[in-house]
Amino acid sequence: MPETRNQLLKVAIDAMGGDNAPSVPVEGAVQSAKSGLAEVFIVGDSDPVQQELAKHEIGGLPIHFVPSEGKIEDNEPPALAVRQKPTASILVATNLVKNKTADAVISMGSTGGAMAASVVLLGTIEGIERPAIGGPVIGSAPNQTILDLGSNLDCKPSQLLGFGVLGSVFSKLLLGVDNPKIGLLSVGSEEGKGNIQSKEASALFKKSGLNFIGNIEGNDLVTGKADVVVCDGFVGNVILKLVEGLGRGLASQLKASLMGKLTDDHLNALIEDLYKKNNVVDARGGGPVLGVNGVSIIGHGNASAGTVERAVGLAQMCVETKLIEELNKEVSMVMSTVDD
Repeated sequence: MPETRNQLLKVAIDAMGGDNAPSVPVEGAVQSAKSGLAEVFIVGDSDPVQQELAKHEIGGLPIHFVPSEGKIEDNEPPALAVRQKPTASILVATNLVKNKTADAVISMGSTGGAMAASVVLLGTIEGIERPAIGGPVIGSAPNQTILDLGSNLDCKPSQLLGFGVLGSVFSKLLLGVDNPKIGLLSVGSEEGKGNIQSKEASALFKKSGLNFIGNIEGNDLVTGKADVVVCDGFVGNVILKLVEGLGRGLASQLKASLMGKLTDDHLNALIEDLYKKNNVVDARGGGPVLGVNGVSIIGHGNASAGTVERAVGLAQMCVETKLIEELNKEVSMVMSTVDD
């Protein structure tokens, strides 16, 4: 059962991250404070953030401004940027979690930057070689976790096993799936199908003690055959972008087909419903960086203020379910099955 907290969640929000920063992150932070979700620490460049804060009635709200300088851009090499920009917003915000001023950090900015900041400042869980990002992606399988979704393009079999552990704990604690079924995404469901990477990973999964159901194929993703789908970040990111594009494409085709047959209000409501059902990532606000020793949530760059607020709710779930503590326990147990 989730832990009962006697005080508000304390969350650091990267105000400089995202396509519409700092207006959207600031608005989302203010909404979260107003709704009683959290005490927020808004981190960013002083002048633009203060200008955005001035647009809102924040008197008496649990909101604190923490100054930073600059941000990590999407096109910058994350590891280099972390070293060269120690005062960037994502680093200052993540450091608030490291020193326990905040319980969680949220950013809609550079995924690589947020990942690098989390690894450097929070450290990785023992037994995890590389953290991963993942979560539900496909609307018809809303409780199916796919990882990695793009942070690790080339993976060793042992790293894929690590993703399976991370996904299993996430699925149990945050999605309420009992004994999650884990599938390895491959080109065939039969045993022995796939490349060398998947064959060696399959052998590791079989002796891990996890509820491994073997290989699954791409057409199994829409049915939720596996609760946790494991793949490298190259494949996972292709899936993520395909699903995003497919949702937009279907909405466009539906609108063209029904134009003039329905009222504008009815048609727009139908399109919006289709978008929401397929945009699972936005509905949850983003996803946690799995495998680091702290709660770090990464959302989409084109997030709305509502998305930021939902990300705060996701951070609250991660903290209340003691996600990090449970990951440390489970990873240690499962990764001990891997021969050195």
